[in-house]
Amino acid sequence: MRFSVLGPLTVEVSGRTLPLGPLKQRLVLALLLCRPNTLVSVDLLTEAVWQEEPPRTARKNLQVYISALRKLLCEAGAGNRLVHRTGSYLLQLAEPELDALRFRTLARSGREAAVNGTFGTAARLFRQSLDVWSGPPLPELSRFPLIQAEADRLTNRYLGVCEDWAEAALESGQTREVADTLADLVEQHPSRERLTAVQMTALHRSGRQSEALAAYDGLRQHLSRELGLAPSQALETLYRAILGGKEAGSGNSSSTGTGRHADHPRHVAATLLPPDTPDFTGRRDQVRELLEAVARGGRVVLAGPPGVGKTALAVHVAHRLGEEFPDGTLLVRTREEDGSPRTGASLLAELRRLTGPADRMPDDAEQAAALWRAWLADHKALIVFDDVLDEAGVRSLLPVAEPSAAIVTARTQLAGLASAHRIEVPPYSAAEAVELLTRVLGLGRVRSDQAAAEQIVAHCGMLPLAVRVSGLKLAVLRHLPLSEFAARLADPLTMLDELVAGDIAVRHHLTNGWHDLDEAERSALHRLGLLPLSQTFTLDEAAAVLGSPPGVALRQLERLIETGAVTSPLSEVTAHTALYALPRLTHIYARGLVARDLAG
Repeated sequence: MRFSVLGPLTVEVSGRTLPLGPLKQRLVLALLLCRPNTLVSVDLLTEAVWQEEPPRTARKNLQVYISALRKLLCEAGAGNRLVHRTGSYLLQLAEPELDALRFRTLARSGREAAVNGTFGTAARLFRQSLDVWSGPPLPELSRFPLIQAEADRLTNRYLGVCEDWAEAALESGQTREVADTLADLVEQHPSRERLTAVQMTALHRSGRQSEALAAYDGLRQHLSRELGLAPSQALETLYRAILGGKEAGSGNSSSTGTGRHADHPRHVAATLLPPDTPDFTGRRDQVRELLEAVARGGRVVLAGPPGVGKTALAVHVAHRLGEEFPDGTLLVRTREEDGSPRTGASLLAELRRLTGPADRMPDDAEQAAALWRAWLADHKALIVFDDVLDEAGVRSLLPVAEPSAAIVTARTQLAGLASAHRIEVPPYSAAEAVELLTRVLGLGRVRSDQAAAEQIVAHCGMLPLAVRVSGLKLAVLRHLPLSEFAARLADPLTMLDELVAGDIAVRHHLTNGWHDLDEAERSALHRLGLLPLSQTFTLDEAAAVLGSPPGVALRQLERLIETGAVTSPLSEVTAHTALYALPRLTHIYARGLVARDLAG
């Protein structure tokens, strides 16, 4: 079976092209193929099919399209590889089956060869990767914004591999081929400085100095006319070297070995991150998925409730990837001290200060953001945007595709961020939570009362922040038996008062999460706090405490699921058979507000 998105959408079995059904069904398949082996939310699929005006029956219609696609793949002998998980769908594919996966794997192998200095091999692998491409991605669906965004992302990756090939081929002596091949590509994409730089170098080495200088002038005029910008200092330096008749070196880059950063001075320190958590625990699956997603470039969203360890996970992986991003790894906090969101202008100013470009920022916000994205496209940096409130706060600051990448931590799924890989960060398993408590508190103390340790982490709802605070507090209060502390945590009325260690308070994080909700969401969560603690509930039970008809209650629950305040079913079920739950600490916080109101 062969799936293709690097050109028109097609599915072939033994050379026979399968009929893919009506347009909306093909849109669903296209988005799933653009994000293979990745959870794609129902909301995102709905947006892809109906944009901003979905009908009342959108979810039901979506299920019909999914069912038809399942049947199509099963009848073609592919088995059941379209699965549903937690309000999302995932299409499972092996690398040989999808052209986009083959393209990515060959390109990655090419970069590994370039790092090792075997430029001939690198150029050959890059060429094989480019040969997988059969035209603009999904041209027949380009009028649909979300699909076009995915196509643009794939096109940017293609252009990056073109640049990788040109630099590796230049290093291996294929000067004339590079000079001749790039002419049309530069004409089609006149804003890409890296492409123009390698074309200028190839032309100069081929003895075509006037053409090399003309290529620079063409880029200069285009940037001035379209963006009001001048070429980068690096390209200016290359231009002056050619103008003076000096050798235009391709210059090895330590990131790929192909000169991507040869002429770009690095302003970012190797690491501008908080220290890695010394007792980082568990998260094996999330770490692996995050490493793979960041390696593909673009943007990754880590979503989960307050205190679940999103920042720790992002920082841990960013430290591991430091050598892969020679132009810097840095973290930017997107909130003020009081929890309010920072402005886009202040975030951009900090990013420019940390990365150090010498050029003055345009006054126009859109031009300033475009200049920042141009910097990202010409460098290989990893940016962690921490604790993002909504999509609007960071959308214009994120890289579109390789070579740079971004990790965004947020309490919601940020469904409006197109082309983002989403990873849900759940609470710990019981074993992971006890392991963290052991690392903080010490093996001997935990072994002395293993049962009490298990009770403590259970009362903490397996939330890493709460478990860590418990360990820090017990490490100071050496006289306090674990069993007594577990008994204190068992009382929901005073539990949050116990989860304080120095200046770290779990209640503070829950309060920030509460303030992120709008008035209607806070009201609904307040009422759900009346439900029995630590028990699942049905839609009818939720409707009863919310005082709403089932249809209205379902929409309220779905909105709270999106914010992370309510957990969703783990399998595909109807609304009336689904079971819902409040995370334990969120439930206790909401219950405390109820008790306060009753006391008032």
